[in-house]
Amino acid sequence: MRLKTVCAFILFFCCHFIGYAQKSEITYYDARKFYLYGKAFNNQQQYHRADTATYNELPATVKNLLTHSAGLAIVFKTNSKSISAKWCVTDKKPGNNMTLIAQKGLDLYIKRDGKWQFAGVGRPSSNICSEFTLVKAMDNTEKECMIFLPLYDELKSLEIGVEAGSSIVSLNNPFRKRVVIYGSSIVHGASAGRPGMAYPAILSRSTGLYFMNLGISGNAKMEKSAAKMVSDIEADAFILDCVPNPSPQQIKERAEDFVKTVRAKHTKAPIILIQSIFREQGNFDLEVKERVKQQNVEITAAFNRLKSAGVKDLYLITSENLLGDDHDASTDGVHPNDLGFYRMAAQLGPQITKILGQYNIK
Repeated sequence: MRLKTVCAFILFFCCHFIGYAQKSEITYYDARKFYLYGKAFNNQQQYHRADTATYNELPATVKNLLTHSAGLAIVFKTNSKSISAKWCVTDKKPGNNMTLIAQKGLDLYIKRDGKWQFAGVGRPSSNICSEFTLVKAMDNTEKECMIFLPLYDELKSLEIGVEAGSSIVSLNNPFRKRVVIYGSSIVHGASAGRPGMAYPAILSRSTGLYFMNLGISGNAKMEKSAAKMVSDIEADAFILDCVPNPSPQQIKERAEDFVKTVRAKHTKAPIILIQSIFREQGNFDLEVKERVKQQNVEITAAFNRLKSAGVKDLYLITSENLLGDDHDASTDGVHPNDLGFYRMAAQLGPQITKILGQYNIK
C-alpha cells in the first residue's frame, strides 16, 4: 500500500513538474512593441480608441465606450509553434447578449495563401486577468498574425507569448488607406461571437482596406461634439452607420450638421451614409418596425437635402437585404450574430469598395 502511495506521489510530482516546465518555455512580450491596427488617433492611452480628455464635451457614456478596444488588433510575425497571451481588462459586468470571448477575450487570425484565416481565441477567465494558449502544435514557418482585442471592455495590458527561442517581430501595417466607420452597437461589435467578427474587421480582412471602428454602443447620436471628434480624424473616407441610435427627430435635427462638420475639414473625402438594418424584433413588433422605418425615412430625407444644397461626394447605402430575409441573422432581435455580420459585410463590401474606388481608395 505504501509503495502505491509513493508511486502515485512520484507520478503526480513528475506530471506537475513537466507541466510547469512546459509553461516556463513560453516567453512573453509586451504587445505595445508591435503594430496596433485600428487606431483613429495617436493618443497616449494605447488601447483607447480616442483621447477623451481632448473632447470634453462628449457625453460621459460616450467617453467610457471609447475606452473599449473594439476594432483594434495587434499585428506581428513569428515562427513559434504556439501563441499564447496574458491580458487584463476591468471588472465590468458582462452583458447578456454576447459571448465572454467577444466582450473580454482575444481573437487570432493567421495569414495563409494571402488570406486572413481564423486560428484561435483567447478565452477570458472569471478573473480580471487571464492567460490562455490561442493556438498550438503549428509548424515552425514564419507566420503573419493578427490578434483582435476585446470588443466591450477596456484592455489594461496585453502580453503575447511564443515558445522560447522563437522569433517574434512587429508586422508593418497590412492595410491600405484609412476609412472611419462611426456607428452604433452594431459597428461596435454586438453581438458577434468573437472580436474579429464585427463587420468593420471582416471588411478589413476581405478588402485590405484600413477600417477604423468608432462604434459607440447605443450612443452614436450624432452630437456636435461627436461630429467634431470624427472630423478631426485623418482619413480618406468616412462612413456613418449611426442611424440605429438616434430617434427619427434627432436624425432630422442633427444629420445634416454632422455631415457638414466632417465636410468642412475633409473637402474631397467621400462620406457614406448607411440606413439602419432591419431590426428582427420588428418582424412581429410593429412599434419597432415603424421606428426603424422612420429612422430610414429621416436619414434619406437628410441625404436628399444635403445633395440639393450642393454637398458633393456624398452617398447613401440603403438597408435592403443587409441581414437576408430568413430572420435568423440576429442574436437578440436587435444585433447581428456572426451570420448577420457575415451577410452585412458581403452586402456592404462591394457597394463601399465601388464608391471608394472612384477616389482611388483601393
